[in-house]
Amino acid sequence: MNDLALQIGETIQTASINRAPSPHHDLNPSTAASRKQPVRFSSASSDDIDGLSDDDDDDEIPLSALRPQPRKAQLPPLPDLRFEQSYLASIKDAEGWRRITYITVRDQVFMPLVQGVIWTLMLSGWRHWNSSTAFNGRSVGARIRRWWWGVNNWELPEEAGAGLKSEKLAAEVQDDSVPPDEGKCGALVG
Repeated sequence: MNDLALQIGETIQTASINRAPSPHHDLNPSTAASRKQPVRFSSASSDDIDGLSDDDDDDEIPLSALRPQPRKAQLPPLPDLRFEQSYLASIKDAEGWRRITYITVRDQVFMPLVQGVIWTLMLSGWRHWNSSTAFNGRSVGARIRRWWWGVNNWELPEEAGAGLKSEKLAAEVQDDSVPPDEGKCGALVG
């Protein structure tokens, strides 16, 4: 059983090795220490302003040291978040094929399912909680939205609970659960 688990791990690791890496895609991002800029000397001509000869240039401080070029903001290197590294670290101490199967199902099926459910519930909850604030709020955004709809002669949507208070809607609604002839109170027709 140990040989089978070891062989599965080795097969997965061997299959994912990139045999022809590209230096443009597979190298770490550059850092400040990756690139060195040489010192640049100013070019002094024999007709210099101060009247000194070219031999005196050896004692001068280069302009690049006096006025260095500003460095570009470098982002820190990205962490290695590839699935292979975390998966191999997870199954490193696994004993037997059942444990490897459990880890694989957990990482590939269960955790994405849980994350998707939580994300969907958060979005649905936010949409429900935020549904009536689009036009009914007192914020600047709600005022601009109401103004824009008014400028374009668009009909503003009714409030979320206004449909229950509408007399026009109440008059149009019928009780479809009871047929019209059985809904009458009184003597039975026979």
